[in-house]
Amino acid sequence: MKHFISLKDIPKKDLRKILFDAKKRKSARKKLNTLDLDKDLPLSGKLLIQMFEKSSLRTRLSFYLAIKQLGGGAITLRSNELHFGEGGESLEDTAKILSSYGDGFMLRTDSDKKIEQFKRYLSIPIINGLSPSSHPTQVLSDIFTIEEIKKKTISKLNISWIGDSNNVLNSLIAASIKFDFRLKIGCPKKYQPKKFVLDMLKKNHNRVEIFNNAQKAVANADVIFSDKVISLNDRVNKKKKLSAFRNFRITSKLMSCAKKDCIFLHCLPRGSEVDEKVFFSNKSKVWLQAINRIHVQKSILLYSFGKLR
Repeated sequence: MKHFISLKDIPKKDLRKILFDAKKRKSARKKLNTLDLDKDLPLSGKLLIQMFEKSSLRTRLSFYLAIKQLGGGAITLRSNELHFGEGGESLEDTAKILSSYGDGFMLRTDSDKKIEQFKRYLSIPIINGLSPSSHPTQVLSDIFTIEEIKKKTISKLNISWIGDSNNVLNSLIAASIKFDFRLKIGCPKKYQPKKFVLDMLKKNHNRVEIFNNAQKAVANADVIFSDKVISLNDRVNKKKKLSAFRNFRITSKLMSCAKKDCIFLHCLPRGSEVDEKVFFSNKSKVWLQAINRIHVQKSILLYSFGKLR
């Protein structure tokens, strides 16, 4: 049993095993339909319990299909439907019930503390499906997509992030340390990464740089990432924040500052941070990025369930 909470806590060799297994499993499914099962059925009879405290589309669908294709099943819960959310049942008691019924627990939450508390009381693995400080399943899947398209390990590529300093960026920074790739961040000075993230940057031997100029941040980039400027639960002056990012919009002109074969990635949903001309161009790989989450979630499940070979 292995928890999957943050990329910074998982050995690089284990992350590489996950990516290798995902590549192998994706290749083996070329002639299979969505609900066809993997031939080895490694998680036959296993139950994944998913709980969502925040809205979800890709994470919910990908984990549901991942466990199904591996031979297991999934139940999806919302915290406001449970005694834990509305009826005063303790987190400790909830964790014991989840451990009794399920074989794994995936949580998408608005509280990092809650993930750590569940980890303490669960006797089954917990997977972080998104928290305020990180989105590890998204970023590991994105690395899979980049290496699939570029036919190179990510350590040989230049990665750029244009946008807000959010949970996805935090996980991308953690990944840059694990996989030793160059990462350039472009954002307004007021919206630079928080101190605990900047402290993490010191470990990466100056391979991560922060620019307050979008053109400088994407110069020589092989991949440009972006994300919504206004997140779902952002408690900010939205008009003011959008104004601060007006020079950090992904346009064809900005893409031209990167390498000719640069690709664009976005974890979705999107907002006004990317021009439609870029989003629907052949440089945009967002649909492949989204579908690849199924393949990587499968290997993350195998890792957490102790079945990854």
